[in-house]
Amino acid sequence: MVVVGCFSAKRKDFTPLVDAAAAELTARGARVVAQSVRRRGVSAGGAKKMRLPYCSRTLMSYGQVREGAATREETRPDAVVFLTPLTERQRRVLTGTFARPAISLTDVRGRSDDPGRIR
Repeated sequence: MVVVGCFSAKRKDFTPLVDAAAAELTARGARVVAQSVRRRGVSAGGAKKMRLPYCSRTLMSYGQVREGAATREETRPDAVVFLTPLTERQRRVLTGTFARPAISLTDVRGRSDDPGRIR
């Protein structure tokens, strides 16, 4: 699994959130091969866009999606798990983009019949 957290630059406590998600997935039997943090509003261009919503299709910029696809190529995960809940449309678009199932952490928590395993 690749764990992806998308955060505003205003949020400073993102590292423990991503680490906790990776630990939870590992405890459920997943093999976490990478963690990725996408922050919005860090660069001058991004700061200007802070009041605009994230891309409704991908939650990320085009460049961030490309970086995520490169990480997927290098690590070959079974899935990409987002800390942010995904809409059906986002799930479809991101699954197609990454050529791996894109799911949210809330999906993992809700789907597991066996609390110790990810399906």
